[in-house]
Amino acid sequence: IQYCMVRFSVGVELFEPYLEESERKGIHSQYVRADIRKIEFKPRSFDGIMAIDLLEHLTKEEGHWLINKMTKWARKKVIIFTPNGYLWQDGYDNNPLQEHQSGWSVEELRKFGFRVFGINGWKKLRGYKASLKYRPAFLWARISDLSQKITYYYPKLAFQLLAIKQIGEGDRK
Repeated sequence: IQYCMVRFSVGVELFEPYLEESERKGIHSQYVRADIRKIEFKPRSFDGIMAIDLLEHLTKEEGHWLINKMTKWARKKVIIFTPNGYLWQDGYDNNPLQEHQSGWSVEELRKFGFRVFGINGWKKLRGYKASLKYRPAFLWARISDLSQKITYYYPKLAFQLLAIKQIGEGDRK
């Protein structure tokens, strides 16, 4: 028996320098320069959809729209990675799209049918761009790592949220 897995991914990015960097690194099979708020894919186009550090850059209304769209575009799974609650961030890298527009809670993501896990340790240890707030950094990084063992199961305490939704037929309304 031979097992063959075909791996194909599509990266969507609006900011040209980030798109070019991703292409140089060969992260995706295909790239689309587009605004995620305006793009359309056919229903069930992908086995899985990942929105990594994306949702917080949209307004709540845009985020709700995108979550519903991702659920329709996916055949099996939707994965979201976002800060736990609102985290201020400006438009760094000469990229105004880096600015955070919203914050997302465990409860909100669960209402959409996601299982939610805590990531990056205890929320109070980190700040802007997930950097550690306290020094010496090596000590607080260890404390953050240790706290991860708790915050994974108690995501309300975590700095970031990993939300996973298994797609079923009822999700495609």
